[in-house]
Amino acid sequence: MEDFKKFISQYRGAIIGIIISIIILATKLYALIIGILLVLAGAFIGNYVQQNKDDVKTKLKKFIDKM
Repeated sequence: MEDFKKFISQYRGAIIGIIISIIILATKLYALIIGILLVLAGAFIGNYVQQNKDDVKTKLKKFIDKM
């Protein structure tokens, strides 16, 4: 019993993560979470491009020239 308590206390975070993952998969919330992550990634990329226009133009031109 002592080994079981030690195991639980050592891997508590992983066990909670597994339980949350099972709940997300069972309720199909993963589609919503993926959608939210895509929106956030798009916002981050758009902000980066807006803040670094000249740098992005140069990198894009180099990439197109390589092609």
